[in-house]
Amino acid sequence: MTTDKQPKGLGDVIENITEATGIKKLVKWVFGDDCGCDARKEKLNKLFPRKKNTQCLNEQEYSYLKEIKLKDFNTATRLSAQMQKDILVIYNRVFNQRKQSSSCNSCVISMINEMKTVLKAYENE
Repeated sequence: MTTDKQPKGLGDVIENITEATGIKKLVKWVFGDDCGCDARKEKLNKLFPRKKNTQCLNEQEYSYLKEIKLKDFNTATRLSAQMQKDILVIYNRVFNQRKQSSSCNSCVISMINEMKTVLKAYENE
């Protein structure tokens, strides 16, 4: 089993499953220690790496969200189209999403609330 808590990619995930189910021991017993599992695991890790947690603001994004006073936004606050676009760009990068501008009020509020949570984490450090 991999020593890291998080798998590096698909190869580590498959290794964890085969170890948990006993398949790995069976394969090693049938084919020996040099069954090609390690090479296959590394190749799969490189082809299908685990996505990194991107929920971090860079300094420019943090400054912008502080400048527009995002934490004070509420459901009655009106966003200009440009502000919504700017926040959406940050949101998509931070959460690895591809959302587009929306006129749906609850969608915008949800995005703002998620960004407030991220911003709040920085302020509590």
